[in-house]
Amino acid sequence: MKIAFAALTPEVKNPNALGYRGDLEKTVRLMKELGYDGIELMVKNPLEFNQEAVEGIIKRSGLEVPQVCTGEVFGEDEVVVCPSGSCVNMVRNRYPELLEDEPRWLDRARNLAPRVYELTEFLVGVLKVEDVGAAFSGKVAYHESCSLLNGLGVSEQPKKLLRAVRGAELVPMRDADVCCGFGGEFSSRYPEISEALVAAKAARFLESGADVLVLCEPGCLTNINGYLSRHHPDRKALHMAEFLARNLAS
Repeated sequence: MKIAFAALTPEVKNPNALGYRGDLEKTVRLMKELGYDGIELMVKNPLEFNQEAVEGIIKRSGLEVPQVCTGEVFGEDEVVVCPSGSCVNMVRNRYPELLEDEPRWLDRARNLAPRVYELTEFLVGVLKVEDVGAAFSGKVAYHESCSLLNGLGVSEQPKKLLRAVRGAELVPMRDADVCCGFGGEFSSRYPEISEALVAAKAARFLESGADVLVLCEPGCLTNINGYLSRHHPDRKALHMAEFLARNLAS
């Protein structure tokens, strides 16, 4: 089976650009170990995409050389997996509503919706995989992103993945399901409220005693890490994909 994966090219500096920006080689190896035979990359700014370098990464992992989508994507893919709950919520739940007066596009939206999955719900719910072979010695807290929890109903799947990491202790965090203050345009329209919310989220993280905060939403990751870098530079949040990939057994 092949998988479609949204990735950012290195020069993308826009903090609002949603996509995976981690160790691609480790992530590709994770996908291979989960049983995939090819990866189709959706690339932010394909003009800056180093095709030769990425082909080398894919080949070293024993996967097919990736296709690069720059136009109509997802049309024939068996499944589309995205590391962002807000993006999946938009495509799965909002596209059919937004396009209800556009019959041709509505049909495409309805066809696409059931094939789109957030990363953790796909791993746990579809592939039935909880243990990906990762190991981490320390305590981990989990942040419940709004779109993931309220839009998709995804909550236990990420926690099952974290509990299966050898050596890791998933610790409770107070107000884990409270918004971090990002909310897309919300953070720029209401910066004072956004700042208060992310400060409270960081305080809950520190209070939990966790060594790392794991989450599944790039927008939340940008917001929380931005605050941590300014006020608690020794602490860090990681996207689930990066946390699992960087801790795979070598």
